[in-house]
Amino acid sequence: MVNVEQLKNSVNRMSADVVREAVIELRLDGLVTEGKTPFNKLHFNTCFAEIEALFQRAGYHRQLDVVGYQGLLYALYDPGRWEAVDVLRWLKEFTDAAAQTRSIPA
Repeated sequence: MVNVEQLKNSVNRMSADVVREAVIELRLDGLVTEGKTPFNKLHFNTCFAEIEALFQRAGYHRQLDVVGYQGLLYALYDPGRWEAVDVLRWLKEFTDAAAQTRSIPA
């Protein structure tokens, strides 16, 4: 098991290249889902300041925030462009659509 300091250190040592695609999406849409970043729920819950610093090293200098939907999916977003409730609504729709797609037989 990785402790919090090890987790923070691993984010601090990440290359900015690992978040470049997410930076592009943030610049375009102001929203990027957890699946398109190298982070998971544990990262967001324990070392968000380090994640923000990594995004700044990658060239994204706007404020970031994170919101999760029922522990199923997380998203980073620009609070200057999105309200948290709108992101939650979007995550719910995204999660519901994905669940419906999985339940449709081929």
